[in-house]
Amino acid sequence: MLDLLRNNKVVAGILAIFRIYLGYQFIHAGYEKITSGGFDASGYLQGAIANSTGDHPAVQGWWATFLEHIALPNADLFSFMVQWGEVLVGIALILGLFTSFATLMGMVMNFAFLFSGTVSTNGQMILLAIFVIVAGANAGKFGLDRYAMPYIKKQWNNRRNNKQKKETAIA
Repeated sequence: MLDLLRNNKVVAGILAIFRIYLGYQFIHAGYEKITSGGFDASGYLQGAIANSTGDHPAVQGWWATFLEHIALPNADLFSFMVQWGEVLVGIALILGLFTSFATLMGMVMNFAFLFSGTVSTNGQMILLAIFVIVAGANAGKFGLDRYAMPYIKKQWNNRRNNKQKKETAIA
């Protein structure tokens, strides 16, 4: 099964559809936040903290503590990171550029939303993202990763080889 996800061209096409769908969802959400003019996460954060009490809290205490002591005092930073993070993750996924990293960052955001008590489509997006992550390079095969990743690997190997040559020459 793992070989099928990582090497099959038909699966690469299906993964491209998953990737583009996820990218559209992120761009759409982020773009709305940016263009609305006044996105402020502090109300959302306060609501999540409020949902951490009672008999069956939607938000776990450890997460509410993080939100209360880290996120809420830095609400401006978190607002900026959410709206631009969503747009950048969306662009990267649609283009198939740095697909694994973009998918991972999207999953981090979706888990943060789930931990904060928001259900929405976050679970579905995480499920699709798992397939993209497990597939590795095959998920970006029909995207810019097809060109970018070999170039980056070549540059990385050249740098490593040059460093080894310098170390050998010094010794």
